[in-house]
Amino acid sequence: MDSRRETPETLRNKCAACFRQYNRMEHLVEHMKVSYHSVHEPKCSVCKKHCRSFESLREHLIGPLPKVECARVFSVRGCSICLNIFDSNTAVRYHRAACQYSRAAPMPRGGISGRAVALACKMVGGGSDGSVDLCARVCLIGEDENIIFQTYVKPTAPVTNYRYEVTGIRPKYLMDAMPLKLVQRRIQGILCNGEPLWKLRPRSSGRARILVGHGLDHDLEGLELEYPAFMIRDTANYPPLMKTSKLSNSLKYLTQAYLGYVMPFLSFFCDLPFIFLINLTQYDIQTGIQDLYEDSVAAMRLYIRMRSQAYSRDYASGSGEVQNNYPAWRQRELERMSPEKLLALSASDYYCWCLDS
Repeated sequence: MDSRRETPETLRNKCAACFRQYNRMEHLVEHMKVSYHSVHEPKCSVCKKHCRSFESLREHLIGPLPKVECARVFSVRGCSICLNIFDSNTAVRYHRAACQYSRAAPMPRGGISGRAVALACKMVGGGSDGSVDLCARVCLIGEDENIIFQTYVKPTAPVTNYRYEVTGIRPKYLMDAMPLKLVQRRIQGILCNGEPLWKLRPRSSGRARILVGHGLDHDLEGLELEYPAFMIRDTANYPPLMKTSKLSNSLKYLTQAYLGYVMPFLSFFCDLPFIFLINLTQYDIQTGIQDLYEDSVAAMRLYIRMRSQAYSRDYASGSGEVQNNYPAWRQRELERMSPEKLLALSASDYYCWCLDS
C-alpha cells in the first residue's frame, strides 16, 4: 500500500477497489481502463480492498507482510479456508466444520445430478522416449460426486512407458480397454446431453452440461475431443485461483488451500504471541498413485465453492465480455466522477463462475 501522506487530492484520486493513489485524476481513469476491477473480485471483509485472486487476498490477510489491522481481526474471527470473516470466534468454529472437506470415498455409479460434470484423465507415455501423452483412463463424475463414466482407454499408439509410479496402470489393464472412438462418443453424449454441439451458445438454458476439471486443455487433447470454451470451467486457468504471478496453481495445492488444510501461522496480534492452529486435518490428494476419482472430486468441489461466492449476480460486470466502459470521448466526464462511480463502470475481464448458479 502507498505510504505517502494522504492529502484531499490524493484521496480523491484513490482507486475505490485496490486503494492505489494517483496525483492526477486522468491517471486514475487510465488505471481503471486496464485494471478490470469489479464486484466479482475477492475482497477483504475488513478494509474492503479488492484483490485480483484469493492468493493475493491470503497474502493481504495472513501473508509474510499482511495489513496489520486486517490480520488482527482475521486471526480472531477469520476462516483460513474460505477467507471469510465472521461475527465471533464461536461462529468461526461452527463454520469451519462445514467449510472443511475430507478425502472423498468412491461413490457408486448413478444418475447425473446437476448441470456440471468433472473430468479427469490418466496419461501413459508413447514415442521413442515415452514423452508423448496417450490417454489410458478416464473418469467422469456429477455434482453429487457419483461416478457417471469410468473406463480404461485403449491408446492409439504403442505404449513405451506406463508411468506406473504415478498411473498405477499395467499392460494387462489395457488389453481389453475401450477404444478411444467409443470413449469419445460416450463422453460427448454425456456432455451434449442430446443437444447438437453446433447449437450451443453462451447464456443458453439448453441441456448441455458444463465441463469442470484441472488442466482440461491437456485432457481434451488426449481424448481428441473439442468442447466450446464457454462451457468449460478449468480450475487451472480461473484467475481467482491463480498465483499472484498469474501462473497456475497445482490441483494438489488448491485442494489443500481452499478445501480443507491450511498451515498454522504465528499470530502477533494478541497480548502474547501464539501458534494459531487453523485445523489439524489435512485434505491431501496425489500422494502416490494418481486417483482419478479424487482429482475429479477435488476439481468439482473447487468449482462449487467458487460458484457459491456471494457476489452480485450482475452479468454485465462479471461476464468477461469485451466492453469499452471508459471511451476517450468521455474522458472529461470520467475525470469529474468519484472513484466509486468509476468502479461502478468497471467490469471483469473473465467470466465469474457465480453466474452459473
